[in-house]
Order: sequence, then structure tokens, then C-alpha cells
Amino acid sequence: MTGISGTVIAVYLLAMLGLGAAAYRYTANLKDYILGGRQLGGTVAALSAGASDMSGWLMLGLPGAIYASGLNQIWIAVGLVAGALLNWRFVARRLRRYTEIAGDALTMPDYFENRFADKSRVLRVASAFVILIFFTIYTSAGLVSGAILFEQVFALDYRIALVIGTASILSYTAIGGFLGVCWTDTVQGIMMFFALMIVPAVAISSMGGWDAMLTATVEVAPSGVFDAFQDTTFIGAVSLMAWGLGYFGQPHILARFMALRDERDMPQAQMIGMTWMVLALYGAIATGLAGIGYFATAPLDNPETVFLALSQALFSPWLAGVLLAAVLAAIMSTVSSQLLVSSSVIAEDFWKRLLRPRAEAKELLRVGRLSVLVISVAAFFLALDKDSTVLSLVAYAWAGFGAAFGPVVLFSLFWSRMTRNGALAGMIAGAVTVIVWKQLSGGLFDIYEILPGFFVASAGILAVSLLGKAPEEALVAMHRQAAKTRPQNVPF
Repeated sequence: MTGISGTVIAVYLLAMLGLGAAAYRYTANLKDYILGGRQLGGTVAALSAGASDMSGWLMLGLPGAIYASGLNQIWIAVGLVAGALLNWRFVARRLRRYTEIAGDALTMPDYFENRFADKSRVLRVASAFVILIFFTIYTSAGLVSGAILFEQVFALDYRIALVIGTASILSYTAIGGFLGVCWTDTVQGIMMFFALMIVPAVAISSMGGWDAMLTATVEVAPSGVFDAFQDTTFIGAVSLMAWGLGYFGQPHILARFMALRDERDMPQAQMIGMTWMVLALYGAIATGLAGIGYFATAPLDNPETVFLALSQALFSPWLAGVLLAAVLAAIMSTVSSQLLVSSSVIAEDFWKRLLRPRAEAKELLRVGRLSVLVISVAAFFLALDKDSTVLSLVAYAWAGFGAAFGPVVLFSLFWSRMTRNGALAGMIAGAVTVIVWKQLSGGLFDIYEILPGFFVASAGILAVSLLGKAPEEALVAMHRQAAKTRPQNVPF
């Protein structure tokens, strides 16, 4: 099993490196490296956004949470679907337009600085630090996922598995830049989709059908596995649904909106992206439920391996290898996107804007590619803690971005009265609230940290902006230009 499955995964890795090498030919400058020259089509943008969003969390974290706790974890999926839909519907089009109007901004720090005409560059530096801190944590979650996969499939030591996974992802990200990441994400998104449709369907069929699976599941876990409110209060459900707030502030997802070739591609991208997401989440939930009954006599030590275990138990080595490659695809798609955004911040926001304003295009490309290596090493050392679960690491980083950037992005797009100081106050307040709240536990503090962080950041933006001097007319005029609506056919 291991040898054949390993061969399939090795072939898959070589194919992804080939796509990265092909994209290298189209990466001539920093704009190509960061946003692919803003030439992304709707289908690629949608699948790339979905694949880079869900990562190993979709294939390992969510099925594992359902396997361990039952449907009381479903509120996360409900919140994510709502948040993603609102993000596509209200943020994507306007952000694409605004970033181009605001000095052709290539990164989120670039956009914040241009949006508020911040000559002090304090917004750029603050937002760049937020990205580097939380993306290092987020990237480590992906590396943990990869190590779990290689450990399970090849029976490797965790640290050796971690080295192999890190090196694999690092290679094609540094070579291909944004286009390489998006092209591989598209392939990976398709693989993830079919894997999450096939594995639970075959598992349920092998147990005698849906009714037999339900019966077996209830026998193993009779204490409310199908009760969405089992051991969950209303506040607890709201806390889980608050994951949806995170979408408004995730730089690797927002970058897909910024890179779209034409905002008229938005309706198609939205339809594809939301359909992919809803069905993939359904497959992940069904995988967790099927695992409860299937492994009734031999429960798994690590719940987050339920998809891997079902793939290896139900399919031939060749098919299992393809399905396990889909897990690797989920991991690689997100980690590569995060590494790219982080390296873009170093090259564009630190090196070019602060340290070497006259740096040539080739030098900036080298800095971007070297930055991928530096961030990978930092994330690698965080991932050495084998006891860190994928879900907990993702939750922390997701909350950090959602609270620090989410309110700033929304207010900057829809409120012309927002000021530079308001943006800075909201960004800092959101990030600090998440970090402090995470250290507390018990009672009120068991609420997911993104919820208080989001509201504290919003309050800070409103208060500081209203107390300060109104923005200059030029900024208000730019806001009016970005806010102009155009006829559109929205599928949802």
C-alpha cells in the first residue's frame, strides 16, 4: 500500500513542480509575481480562492472535529458559507476596482497606504507585521497537516515527514509565484472536490447505505452525535459561526479578488466558488460522520486522520494514492498562497518601499523568492510541536486576520469618512484583542476570539475616525469613483 500510494504522491508532486516551472516563464516582474499581472480568469480565481481558503483544515480538521464531537461542530461550516457568500457579493468587486484606482496596489499594506494617502507609512508597516505574524502561525498549521499525511502514509518519523512536506511546498511557490500558485490551486481544488465526494460515498455504501451508517453511528456514539446543540449553548453556536467574519480579512483570499482580469468575471467566479465550497463542506462533514461508524471497533488515536484512514481502508493502493494526493493538494494550496503573500509583503512593503526604493525588478523577484525560504523556516520550527492540532492553529491565525483586517477592509470600502488613524486604531485593536483573548479561558472568554476582536476593531475605527479630521476631498472623490455601481448579473 505504502509503496504504490507513495509513487502516486511523488508523481503528483512532480506535476505541481512542472506547473510552477511553466508559470516561471510568465513571471517577469514583481507585479507578475504578486498578482499575476491582474490577468486571472473567473474560474481559476474561484477554484484558487476555495483551495487556498480551505487547506488541510477541510480534509483533516473539520472531518476530525465531526468524528470526535458530532454535528455540534457544524456551526463552523454554516458561518463559513455565510461569510464567503458575503465576501464574494460585497467585497470582491469593489476591492478589485479600489485597489486598481488606489495607485494599482499589489498588496493589502499597499492598498491601505494608498487608500488613506498615508505618507508616514505607519499603516504599511503595521499591516505588514500583522501579516507576517499570523501567516507564520497559519503556515505552520499547513506544515503540521503535511507532516501528519506523510507520517501516516510512509510511516515516517514526524520530523522527517515535516521536512519533506516543507521542501515540497517551498519549491513550486518560490519558482512560479502567483500564477504558479493559482494554476496549481485550480488543479488541487478539483482534486479536493472529487475526493470529498468519493470517500464518504464509498464509506457509507460499504456500511450498507445511509440508514445503516446512521444506525452504526448512533450505536457507537449515542449521546447526541446528531444533535447540533449537544454540549453547545446558543452563544457557543454563535461563536462557531463567527468563523465567517474572518473572510473579510484574509489576505490570501482577498488577493484573488485583486488579481481578477475583469470585474465582470465576478458573477461566474462567485457561482463556481460558492458551489465548490458548499459541496466540499458537505463531503467533509459526511466523512467525519461515516468514520464514527466505520471505525467503531478500532477507534482512531488521532481524529484528524479519519479521511486518511478511510482512504487507505476502502480503496486500492493506486486510488488511495490519488485521494491522499488530494489531501496534500489541500495543504499545499493554502500554504503556498500564504507563503506568497508573506514574501510579497517583504519584497513590496519592506524592501521596495522602505529599504531599497530604486531596486530593480529582478532584485525584487530574488527578494520575494528568498523570503519564501525565510518564512518557511520560521513556520517549520513552530510546526515541530507535534501536539498542535491543525484546527487550533488555523483558528488562531484566522481570528487574527479576521479581526485585524476584516473591519478595516469593510469600512475602507464602504465608508468615505474613515481616516488613516481610524484604520490604524482598528487594526491594532483587533490584533491585540485576539492575542489577549486567546490567553484567557473559562466563562465569557470561551467565545472564539474573532468575535470580540472584530467588534473592538470596528468600535476603534468608528470612534477614532469621527473624532479626527475628515479626509481630504481627493480621498473622498476616489472613494466615490470606486463605489460606482455597474450593471451585473449576480447568480446568488
